[in-house]
Parts: sequence; structure tokens; C-alpha cells
Amino acid sequence: MKLRFGQILGLFACCALAACSGQGSLSTPTTPNAVNTTANVLASCADVQPGDDVTCFSLQRTDAGDAAAYYFPGMRVPEATSVYYGPSDLQSAYNLATAASGGAGQVVGIVDAYDDPNAEADLGVYRSKFGLPSCTTANGCFKKLNQNGVQGSYPRGNTGWGQEISLDLDMTSAICPNCKIILVESNSATFADLGKAVDTAVANNANVVSNSYGGRESGASNSDYDHPGTVITASAGDSGTGAQQPASYSTVVAVGGTTLTRDGSSRGWGETVWSGTGSGCSAYVTKPSWQTDTGCTMRSEADVSADADPNTGVLVYDSYGRKGQVGWLVFGGTSVSSPIIASVYALAGNAAQTAAQGIWNDAGAHLNDVTSGSNGSCSISYICNARAGYDGPTGWGTPNGTTAF
Repeated sequence: MKLRFGQILGLFACCALAACSGQGSLSTPTTPNAVNTTANVLASCADVQPGDDVTCFSLQRTDAGDAAAYYFPGMRVPEATSVYYGPSDLQSAYNLATAASGGAGQVVGIVDAYDDPNAEADLGVYRSKFGLPSCTTANGCFKKLNQNGVQGSYPRGNTGWGQEISLDLDMTSAICPNCKIILVESNSATFADLGKAVDTAVANNANVVSNSYGGRESGASNSDYDHPGTVITASAGDSGTGAQQPASYSTVVAVGGTTLTRDGSSRGWGETVWSGTGSGCSAYVTKPSWQTDTGCTMRSEADVSADADPNTGVLVYDSYGRKGQVGWLVFGGTSVSSPIIASVYALAGNAAQTAAQGIWNDAGAHLNDVTSGSNGSCSISYICNARAGYDGPTGWGTPNGTTAF
């Protein structure tokens, strides 16, 4: 049975005002606590720390049992019945099997809050199990920094954000096994600290930076997320219709979410809108000249998308252990899709000055168009409903190789 995420619960009383309008929408106060996650999904960052104004978008399946026993050899079932995806599945779905051999010299920055002390070790378990090349501090592939760019002096630990970190590192590895990875951990889950961490990732030569978090819209721009020559991706959120930041900044590639399933098509895969994905019409950000949709007069979100449904989730290894959940776990949320898209950009080797504009210029010519599904109700139909061509929940579609990137 599909999960339904369209019901927005309130951490903030104004949540009910999030429906989009022709002149933009009031932003949705985004936190996993505000999502009707149902009994079989646990929001990793639901325990918001005092002062935090940002949340991650990692959603863990709690009914997956021993995911490793389901997937791996001696424990593996036929591909046709697998509902937990690993690297080969994602590479197949997005036509990246050949491209995944590239990525040499590319650096993917992962920005998250708080510390995961097991990050490098857990990354090693994931990559080893799937036969991916080693990525460690010792061999120069992996680097872990605090928001000031210092190794060895990290923020306090947080198991919820630890799940997010494991998810981000594993998805980067799945899509671009030969990319180097810089993990930058901010002192807190605030825009001020996370923005500084983005700056640090760019200063340390990241070609693309993934941000699997968001919060309420509060302005038209933010210089921390404006780095010409570096692609910045951000999750569109897990609370249905309602724009949020940093995804709604025009300098950022806003990444929505789909439900990805195997089918009998020539592609072998089909996608619909994931009902929980974020989308919206910004209340603050002026419509960029390169956006061509006409219903929303402000910046439209999202630009592009990838798998995010917990019911078609991805395998992740995490030993830090939120609420006793340790080992091989299954995750969804737009925290899955942002690092996937960031890593596709890295595979393409094209850290364009106007990355989101490039997606719009391509206009879906080299993407998989998603034409069915919805993430809620809104006054501009395509902002919350799929259609041929551009729509809010999935943007122009999902990767079909690297040409569009």
C-alpha cells in the first residue's frame, strides 16, 4: 500500500496556509514532525534541537526488517521483487551504468548538521558490500570537516542527523563511485551554520554540494547558496505543496521526489510523483528569466527529481543508531533525491554557473518525464500535479543519463 504524505500536521499554526497561489505561496513550515509519516516511517530529524530552524528530509522505514537479509547474496531475492534499491538499481533506473565509471577528479560536498562519529566507517561498510572502490581519509577520497574547515574538531553528535549523513554518503557512492567526497558538519541545524558549511565545502574544491534539508522561506536570496561555478542542490521537502529554502533560491537546483518502480517498459522502470514531495511557488524569490512556466509568477520549485518514496526506498548502512535502529536500513524522503542529483552532476563533470538554468534549457529532452501523480492541492494545478513537460513535484523529470546535466 502506498504511503500518503499529503496531510500536513502543524508544528506551526500557519501550516494550513501553505497552499500555493498565483503570486507565490506562503511557505510551508517544514519539519518531519509536520508530516503524517504513518506507523511504518520514522522521520530521522523529528527531534528538533532548541534554536534550530532547519530540518533534514530523511525518512526511515521501520517495517523493513533486516534489509540486508532481503537484498544481499545468501540473503538476496530476485531483482524483480526487490523493493529496496542499491547502486546497480539506481544506475539502471537512471541510465547511469556506463557513466558511473566516470567521476574521477570530481568532488561532491555533503553538508549536514551535527556529527556522525561513525560516518567514515559506515561508508566503508556500504561501499565494500556493493563492491565499490574504497573511499577513506587515508587514500584521499574522503574528507570530514567542521563548518570552519577543520578536521578533528567536530560538533556534538546527533543520531538523527547521523542517519541523514549515512544516507547522503551512500547515495553519492551509489551514483558516482569514483567521486571524492567532502562531508562538512555544521555546529547546529540553522541556516547560519549550514550556510557557512556550504561555503566551506566550496572553499575545499567541491564541484557540487548537496543539501538534504530545508526550512521556512524568509528571503529572496542567500549568498551562502550562491557560488557560480559550483552546483548547489537542495531537497524540495517531504511535506507536500509549499515552497521552502534553500530549494527555492534561484541559485540552487531544487530537487523533488518520485515513486520508482520496475515495470515492463523498454526502460524497465516507471515513475510517478511521490505524494510527500515538496513543490511550490515562492513567496519571496523573483521568477528567474530562464523559467518558462506561466502559472506561477515567482520562482517555481522543483527543477528536477529522483526516487524519494520510502516504499521504494534505498538501502543505507548506519551504525550510530537512532532509536535502536542499527545496520542495514531503508530510507526515503527528498534526502535521497538531492544527493542522487548532485552526484549525476558530478558524473557529468559540468559544474555550470547556472545549473538550474541548464535543466530548464534542456526542457526535458534528456530526462524521464513524469506525468502522473500528485502531492496535494493547490490553486495552480501543475505546481502540485504531474503533467507532460514541466510540473512542480518532479520538475522536468528524472535523470536519463548525464546529458541534461
